[in-house]
Amino acid sequence: MVYLFLFVILGSLAIVGMGHYLARMIQYKPLWGDRIIKPVENRLFSFFGFSRSEMGWKQYFSSILVFNLIIGLFGILILMTQGLYTSSPNMPWHLALNTVISFMTNTNLQHYAGEIQMSEFAQMFVIISHMFSSAATGIAVGMAFTRGFTGSSHKLGNFYKDLIQIIIRVLLPVSFIISIVLMWQGVPQVMNNTLVFTSSSGVETSIPLGPIASFEAIKHLGTNGGGYYAANSSMPFENPTLISNLVQMLSMITIPGGFVVAFGLCAKKDRKQGFRKNEALPLLVISSILFFIGILVMIKMESRSPILESLGILNPLNLEGKELRFGILNSTLFTGVSTSFTTGSVNSMIDSYTPLGGMVPLAFMMLNMVFGGDGVGLLNMMMYVILTVFICGLMVGRTPEYLSKKIESYEMKRVALVILIHPILILGFTALSVILLKGHGSMNSHGLTQMLYEYTSAAANNGSGFEGLMDGTLFWNLSTAIVMFVGRFLPILLQLQIAQSLWKKQAVVESSGTLKTNTPLFTVALGVIIIVISALTFFPALMLGPITESLIGLGI
Repeated sequence: MVYLFLFVILGSLAIVGMGHYLARMIQYKPLWGDRIIKPVENRLFSFFGFSRSEMGWKQYFSSILVFNLIIGLFGILILMTQGLYTSSPNMPWHLALNTVISFMTNTNLQHYAGEIQMSEFAQMFVIISHMFSSAATGIAVGMAFTRGFTGSSHKLGNFYKDLIQIIIRVLLPVSFIISIVLMWQGVPQVMNNTLVFTSSSGVETSIPLGPIASFEAIKHLGTNGGGYYAANSSMPFENPTLISNLVQMLSMITIPGGFVVAFGLCAKKDRKQGFRKNEALPLLVISSILFFIGILVMIKMESRSPILESLGILNPLNLEGKELRFGILNSTLFTGVSTSFTTGSVNSMIDSYTPLGGMVPLAFMMLNMVFGGDGVGLLNMMMYVILTVFICGLMVGRTPEYLSKKIESYEMKRVALVILIHPILILGFTALSVILLKGHGSMNSHGLTQMLYEYTSAAANNGSGFEGLMDGTLFWNLSTAIVMFVGRFLPILLQLQIAQSLWKKQAVVESSGTLKTNTPLFTVALGVIIIVISALTFFPALMLGPITESLIGLGI
């Protein structure tokens, strides 16, 4: 429990510090190092010929799409031709497409084994570069969204300016520090090297090495999650010690948590009615409560093994698929962090969790708002906030308002679409896979959970998986690519429209009848609406999958 306490304390400090820094970036305030860094940023602007004008939602979104598609096409080309100039095989077109869309959308769903099918060149110039660009894209969207909601004088900002600032001022320096710490803990950082050794059975084995420490740094800081090796962060070369495990978890939570703090800071304004309280508190409270409830459930479920109990073993732990150097607490905590903060990195085999233990990370991704990923996690939270404001406003017979802006039909139509897109992708494609793959693999409750988890992970841009699923086929590559792409960019499009709509509106004067959105009552209402909507949407699927599997295991 000391480890958990240390995680909470250090994590809180990192989130608050990052939140204050991001708030200054969102508001385009002077930042530390401007005298040195600004000339570099200006040279990059001039070199690439980027527009310096402030953007509306159309320009911002089109810039996002064009930027990501251009680097994505280069990535596909590299993966499909890497056999010409490296010893790694060329990737089939559908696997290359899936891989690039996966990393472009910050999902990092891996249908390949990195140490076998990926050259060091591809790991660096496709995978790592996409980790930086996709994380920066998500953060930029979150910044634009916050400007729209809080009435920034800069409209939604400028995507290219945000992108360059995020990479140079946040992702690169913090990743460098994390890389140094991981190297200290024994994570390799080499080039063109292979470890050759003789195993205990007398077989000579080789393991490719590479710039793994820097890979791990941006993998977790950017809430990416893809592993240099197929075993991901359960591989000792990626995550060797308890300290490296703690550093990776702290890296995952810093920017998403910091964004909620930054939103609250940007929403504070001097008004005739007084100083606005922190609007981020309900978001932090609800996300934290859901997160720690999930962690406690996983610890409880993994602290017993029904199979071993049936054999008469007293107090058996479910250590199947877990690294002994991490144990139950550090395995479940890591899984909870990676799925609630939509990173997808794993240090244990989620497929080997008990049914209800494995249902928790699945539920985190279905909610898709328990902090979430870099930048976009805040956007998903705000959709439920607007919905709560709208419902509560109707209940008391007043026009719904948030941050002194009226919430009207234009915003609500888009909020409803954003909330509906997620379950439609998950449940629709899961049903499609059951229909098309009937007779090809397990169709029991665990098999259904594997399919459900795959599409939930893809739609939530998470990337973790129930690895019992044979997912490297044409069907899985194309279907998950569609889910990842739509699940990433369509909500961003709608959310930017909402942000600009609110930015254009005149602020209304608060009165005694205005719904306060930073009170305990609103926090409770927000939590109830999130739980009710999610339960109505996903409970039938969970009932057919992990809940039924759990009941069967208990002999019910």
